[in-house]
Amino acid sequence: MKKISAVFLDRDGTINEEVGYLDSLAKLKIIPAASAAIRLINQSGMKAVVISNQSGVARGIFPEEFVQTVNNQLEELLKKEGAVIDKFYYCPHHPTAGEGTYRQKCSCRKPEPGMLRQAARELNLDLTSSYLIGDRYIDIETAGRVGAKGVLVKTGFGAALLRDEGPDKATPENKPAFIAGDIMEAVQWILKNRKQSK
Repeated sequence: MKKISAVFLDRDGTINEEVGYLDSLAKLKIIPAASAAIRLINQSGMKAVVISNQSGVARGIFPEEFVQTVNNQLEELLKKEGAVIDKFYYCPHHPTAGEGTYRQKCSCRKPEPGMLRQAARELNLDLTSSYLIGDRYIDIETAGRVGAKGVLVKTGFGAALLRDEGPDKATPENKPAFIAGDIMEAVQWILKNRKQSK
């Protein structure tokens, strides 16, 4: 069976507005053009897959069930606009914060590529012809670790990173293939890049 390409999407700051820890459904606001951008991914034949670090679980800010609730609500809001997320993945762990099983050094917390590898197994994806859109350098590094291309958006933390004020620092391992204003510009670049690569 032929493997499929995917566009992996960070959630907070990429699809919906960055609000710190999203601990209330009232804070869930979709970034303008996100629905239209995801529809373009759907129409391209690529999979749209959300991958997000949710260390608020490990830190005790919200329970794991709440991450599911937010993802379900986001999925519903996008569906109303004709945009489909093929699958959601998240990492609830943190290496140094929290207690119990959530406090661990895992293989799923970005920049570790565990969520991408799991998605590749479950959805029959070719990671080397896939892309990852995110608002942090760790997203770009995650893409690089599996041979995917990373696109940095200026929404969320992205603009601050480019001013060297964000939570991550630029390194040779996290250089984006492209820097986009938002998810729509990112997807448009991906579709062009994909044509050129064929």
